[in-house]
This record gives sequence, C-alpha cells and structure tokens, in this order.
Amino acid sequence: MSTLNEIVARHAGEQPQDCFLVDPDTGQEITFGGLGCDLENIRRSLDRVGVASGGKAAFLLDNGAWTVRLFLGVMAAGRVVVPLNALSGDVQLEHVLGHSDCELVFVNPDYAVRLDRLIGTTGREITVVPVDPDTGPAWPGTDGGGVAPPAVPQENAPALLLYTSGSTGLPKGAVLSHRAVASGGENVMRGHGLTRHDRALCVLPVYHINGAMVTVSAPLVSGGSVVMPSRFSARSYWPLVAQYGCTWSSIVPTIIKYLLDRADREPFEFGSDERLRNFRFARSASAPLPAVVMQQWEKVFRVPMIETLGLTETAGTVAANPMPPAIRKHGSVGVPFGNRIRVVDEGGRDREPGEPGELVIRGSNVLDHYYKDPQATARAFFGDWFRSGDIGLRDVDGYLFVTGRLKELIIRGGENIAPREIDDVLYRHEAVLEAAAVGIDDENYGQEVVACVALREGRRCSEQELKDFCREAVGQYKMPKAIHFMDSLPKGPSGKILRLKLPELIAGKAGRPPD
Repeated sequence: MSTLNEIVARHAGEQPQDCFLVDPDTGQEITFGGLGCDLENIRRSLDRVGVASGGKAAFLLDNGAWTVRLFLGVMAAGRVVVPLNALSGDVQLEHVLGHSDCELVFVNPDYAVRLDRLIGTTGREITVVPVDPDTGPAWPGTDGGGVAPPAVPQENAPALLLYTSGSTGLPKGAVLSHRAVASGGENVMRGHGLTRHDRALCVLPVYHINGAMVTVSAPLVSGGSVVMPSRFSARSYWPLVAQYGCTWSSIVPTIIKYLLDRADREPFEFGSDERLRNFRFARSASAPLPAVVMQQWEKVFRVPMIETLGLTETAGTVAANPMPPAIRKHGSVGVPFGNRIRVVDEGGRDREPGEPGELVIRGSNVLDHYYKDPQATARAFFGDWFRSGDIGLRDVDGYLFVTGRLKELIIRGGENIAPREIDDVLYRHEAVLEAAAVGIDDENYGQEVVACVALREGRRCSEQELKDFCREAVGQYKMPKAIHFMDSLPKGPSGKILRLKLPELIAGKAGRPPD
C-alpha cells in the first residue's frame, strides 16, 4: 500500500503539469508538480517552528487551496493533522484542543478571536499560525533552532487524528495511519471507477471525513482533480459543475434536498444540457438517504445517485452501490469495497442473510485506536473486526441495508451528535432536574435534535431560554429544535432514562412548559 508521500511523488513525476485542485474563490490552481513543492515547503516550515516528528498540528479553516495544502502537508511531513470542526460549540472545541495535545493551530482570520479564547482554557502554550486564503500561512519568526527533519513516514505511522461523537458526551479521537488515509481514497476510487480524467466538486468540509477522504484523498490517489469552493452554496453548485467540467460530487441528504428545492430555478436543461455533459454521477453518504429522495434526484437531474456507507473510524467509504449499468438497490448502502463486512449477533457470530445484526468491518482503512482511550478502543472491536454501531442486514445478493443505530447517536445532516453532549449542557441549567436529547425523523436533515426535560420543583424557565443556553455551549447546529417539558422522564428499573421511549411520547403528546 502506498503512502501519501509516494502517491504525490508518483503523480508529480508522471503528470507534473496536470491540475490537482482548483479554488474558484481565490483563483488558485495546484498542479501535481506544484503540490510536491508545496508539501516540501510546509515540512521545512514545521521543522523551523519546532513541531517534531509525530507532533500534532490542527487547523480551523474553511475549505480552499491552502486548507488542502496544509491538510496534506502536515501528514506528508511526518506530523499528525487534527481538523477542527468550525461548526462545533465551545465545549467540544475546548475538549479537542486540550485532548489532542496539538502544538500548533492554523486558523482563518474569521475564527482567530474565538480560537484565542479557547486556547486560553487549555493551560498550555499553542502556536497560532494565521492563514490568509490567498497568500497562505504567516509562519512565525524563529530563532533558527527548529527540530531535526523527520524521516519519511511509513504506512503504519499516524497521519490523521479526527474527532467523532460517540455514545459518551465528548468526542473521541480516531487515529488513522498513512495506510488508512491511502486506503480510504483507494476504496472510493475503486468503488466508483475513478481515473485521472475525473474531477470532483467538493462542497463538504475537509474537517469532515467525507470531505477529507472522498473528495481529497480519492482524487489524489486516482491522479484526478477537485474543485473546492470555500463552502457549499446551492445557487453555485450546478454553475461550478458546468464551468469546471466536474464529473462527480459527494454530497449528503440535506444538500440533496436543497438542490432539489431550487431545481426549477436553474438555467440548465438537465439530462440534455451540453454544459453538464461531463457530470456522470453523484454520491450520497453520512446519513440515510430516503428512497423517495433518491428517485426525485434521478428524475429531476437525470444523473445516477450512488448511495454509500462510510465512517470516520474507517477513513470513509466501506460500502457503495455499484456504478451503472450494474444493479443499484434503493435503500441499500451497496456492497463492500476494499473491506470485509460481516453482520453479527451480540457474540460476534455471523447472521444469516435477511437477519439483522451489527455490521463489523475489517480492512486496511480501519483506525488504529482511539487517542488516549484504551477502554473505548477495546469496546470498539471484536478481535480485529471494528464494530460500526450500525444495525443492518445483508440480502441474498450481498447488498447491505442499514436499519438503525446500535449507539444512540443523532445523525443530523451527516454530522454525528452524541445525545449526552446535549444532556450535559441542559443539566447545567439550574432549573433542570432531568434531561435527555434524542433524534427524531426530519425531512430536511434526516434527523433533528430535540430534548425532553423535567424541571425542579418550584423552578421555571422557557423553551427559548433553554435553547439559548444550549446554543452557547454546543453551537447552533446541535441546539435542540424543540424542547418538550414533562413531569418526569420514563425510566427503567435501574433508574436510567429510557431515551428510546421519548420519540414515541413526543409524537403522542408534546409536552409544554408548565403554567
């Protein structure tokens, strides 16, 4: 299995003038030959500022040419890159900054004030490097000491530390090796038949596993290219496809809904417009895609939608529906690519076709461990099989269907949200006695966050007060859409709140604030 360094060197030698990335917002274009030089310059700069081999360098950046240079450059330099989710609330970012042991953070000027405040809570010194989207990082001056250049990283060396919400409140850090990063891109390439002639439109953030592996690593491995605006815009999606001749794009169900909602306002004749002739497929991942939405997409845009399955812990894609003219099954995440996937019972024994169980995965793309969390690592495996937490089944043709979540995660617009993270915030409010967050079905986001609370005797507060309280701690994205007030929350014999009972209670009779 090749490492990132070997992949870049191969393309820089074979196709140095070929385009790897276009940044339409700044007008920058990166060739494979230029990428090789950029990565070497980043390595030298990291040497000078004193980040040693294996050290952690984080980034808090929007998408763009410099974000990708730094994302790849940190890994190629033998350090570990730590993407920071710009949508996260302060509680989560404080945890990641402290837990990851990062020594340096690259930051967009728009996030600089917030980052300075958050770094102050870590209790240690962290070097901040401002990054201008046009001109790149403003490296700090050094005394010339630096560190010895690290050896070229081997495939089993850690490359990426990406935090993902789990069944506990705070996110866990998945440690992915150079082998996993390369494998993640290779699985996408093989699953979709990508070649150096393909060009992706990347509208998902690089701090998310989908953006990082599917639309950065896969074009890198295949020798193709990627068009990367700073962020998603429904209005500019199809014009970018047309202007740059994109052949594919990875999106999530929420974005699919946005694009469908404005399809009749687009200046294109879908299915016959020459400006879109190169666009051969889109892929959906990160959250379940309702079959009716897939059918609407293909009817309106006249291009195949390929449903897939991927996780942070597996460097993205583990299964995908085959490309046309092979059979695609609506409601299925397809068949394994680059992995072995079994459906097992609670003891790790195989289930028969049609029988539900947990999906467990083995492949070179699977994480090595959770950072500084051996207990979580042990719980995550049956031997060398990673436990996905997804409940599903395999049909007689080998297609996988995900039917639910073993863990109590809320998946909103492709982002994993741990209910306990919301619970912990609500419990901090002086009026709250009991609290539990849960996901309910939502037409636009797949799932939406709601919460149920019981107030302390004699205390009062409004729904809006609790929403604002949550927004401050976890951000707008994770703030509950609704908060239902109840006399008490349902509990089991041990006193544990029965979270999975809540959607039924909410649907039957939504609680209201007490008079």
